[in-house]
Amino acid sequence: MNLYFSGHSYKYAAEQMLLTLFPGERPVYSAGEPAGDRAELTLSDGEAVCRLYRQCRDYEGRAAVEPCEGARERVRMEQRAVKLSFYRAALASGLPRPPWGALTGVKPGKLMAQYLTAGRTGEEFAADFDVSPRRAALCERTARAALEAKAGLGEGDIGLYVGIPFCPTRCAYCSFISSAVGSSRALMEPYLEALLGEIGRLGAEVRELGQRPVTVYFGGGTPTTLSPAQLDRLCSRMETCFDLSALREYTVEAGRPDTITMERLAVLKAHGVTRVSVNPQTMSDTVLETIGRRHTARDVTDALALVRQIGGLQVNMDLIAGLPGDSEAGFRQSLDTVLALEPENITVHTLAIKNGSRLAEHPQALPDGVAVGRMVDYAMERLTAAGYAPYYLYRQKYMSGGWENVGWARPGTENLYNILMMEELAPIYAMGAGGSTKIPGPDGSIRRRMNPKYPKEYIERMTQEV
Repeated sequence: MNLYFSGHSYKYAAEQMLLTLFPGERPVYSAGEPAGDRAELTLSDGEAVCRLYRQCRDYEGRAAVEPCEGARERVRMEQRAVKLSFYRAALASGLPRPPWGALTGVKPGKLMAQYLTAGRTGEEFAADFDVSPRRAALCERTARAALEAKAGLGEGDIGLYVGIPFCPTRCAYCSFISSAVGSSRALMEPYLEALLGEIGRLGAEVRELGQRPVTVYFGGGTPTTLSPAQLDRLCSRMETCFDLSALREYTVEAGRPDTITMERLAVLKAHGVTRVSVNPQTMSDTVLETIGRRHTARDVTDALALVRQIGGLQVNMDLIAGLPGDSEAGFRQSLDTVLALEPENITVHTLAIKNGSRLAEHPQALPDGVAVGRMVDYAMERLTAAGYAPYYLYRQKYMSGGWENVGWARPGTENLYNILMMEELAPIYAMGAGGSTKIPGPDGSIRRRMNPKYPKEYIERMTQEV
């Protein structure tokens, strides 16, 4: 769709709304007189106006710029008005109302938290952004969990992330930098050595700043692709370089059941790990094969039995709504099966087709957005009835049906790292390839520090910094 601007240059705001309303279209910026299907977005006199032209008809949407103080806040309010005007013009054209209304950001809970701390209500939030009552209630519950977590933080509390970019195989939906072990095994040992070096340097930095880790998270990839001996070296290095005496939780993604062994679990338990992920994504063997995971649903239950046998570890299990080859009935069966296994946490993702994934390069038939909506709503009903509560949520580009990802937890088992990361409540220092350190500022800004994305480049960079 052609986009034209007058009185502003908020391209990113307009593109966000375009992708939300018309996910099959991409922005086009043309010189000359406006023509074709287009959105003309004007900002003047404290009001944003969108004139939307589609199929030889035109529609209008308007939104006032809310009063505010400061240049930074003024820009934010102007962008919000531009998006709202675009949204209202699209609805005037007959476009169905998205479940999250005019919200385009990946962290709606941050916005809801601002409403709550300002004494405003979830109902006002829903009205301002045309969010469905059900989604607004979900968002409010996760925002309150974030506010509770924030209240429990002390000065200098931080989180640590360690990335292991290796997996047994690459899933069809995966766009991460993780590599299949079979083709990258030779990189694993030099990668670990480079990572141990970075841990040492960051540990010194954190000690000098007087900060203390309260949460550690090993992600990936699949950290348990490392051998027991390698895991032991990694965990020992963390203990040597960081003061972990204030740690409240220690998570390791053992996400692929084909990497979970008693030997690896024993190493993790000995080093104080308190939580692991055993992630099936689906409990259908047919769908597992379709997405490229070389394990079965039985392997998931066997792996979980090992975790329970060793004891003392909370468990998260991930499911994805909208996978190729899946159906509403299949998803319901997967969820019911996982519920019967009684993990402490269940995370329900909506499939997002990302650039770089096999699904993006080789599209397959997928459940439509309406069917995915029924899947996530079924999950919401069943998990609530089973005593789980939502404690964090986020959204992504290109999500099927425009739905969301939600972490559910039994009371007292909420994962602090996930809350701190998603709501940006405390510094998160990231180590490893593709690691993104985020340090929130007092004005709401986020200072970022990125590591090289791919293992080879990461190894080279870390070797240079020795």
